[in-house]
Amino acid sequence: MANLADAHGADVEIYVKALTTTIHADTPTGAPVKLHDLLDQLGLERQEVRTAGPVYIWHEVPGHISAAEQKRLATRAIPALLRAGYKVSCTSEVFDEGAPQQAVRAIRAAKSRPAAQYQAPTATSSHPASPRRTP
Repeated sequence: MANLADAHGADVEIYVKALTTTIHADTPTGAPVKLHDLLDQLGLERQEVRTAGPVYIWHEVPGHISAAEQKRLATRAIPALLRAGYKVSCTSEVFDEGAPQQAVRAIRAAKSRPAAQYQAPTATSSHPASPRRTP
């Protein structure tokens, strides 16, 4: 079985499998479980074939969603993979031009929400503060 991540030296190689419309995310042979778990969390479906030798593991974008949503899902996974420190390669036929801007807006919104929701604690003393006297 061909593994483009091994062939190209990437941690994740995202592409459309030849003669299909299926978007694949290949990882190198022996990739860490942490990487596979992250791809699962990002919405890609884990596939594997067990042989007498190695176990081949890859991920696919779910086939039950529209082609446009498949491209968006694959493209939106890229920033999360990069933030986690992985080297990602993606073919132009998979890349959704609008998804990176959407991802940036989502990241900025997520970062600004906790700061916006934070309120400084207020004093709950039942006694009024006495005025300070200076000599």
